[in-house]
Amino acid sequence: MARNIDDIQREIERTRGQLASTLDQLAERTRPANLVDDAKQSATDKLRDPKVQAIVAGVAAVVVAGIAFSISKSRKRSKDLETLQKLLSGE
Repeated sequence: MARNIDDIQREIERTRGQLASTLDQLAERTRPANLVDDAKQSATDKLRDPKVQAIVAGVAAVVVAGIAFSISKSRKRSKDLETLQKLLSGE
């Protein structure tokens, strides 16, 4: 059975409307501000997870320990150099 031209035109208009709505939704989702907001929300949600908090705390502890070790080693090296200079200068 052949379709009526009016039915075809209504279907085309409905399809155009749906396509325009879909394109508007895609444009809204891909706006840089929305992408940034989504990323911030995702990061915030992940940081609220106790497992992630434990991992971040562990990494922070290792970094702090590494910095403390480096400072300690640097101070010891400075003291050793001072002692060596005193010995070489005969003081």
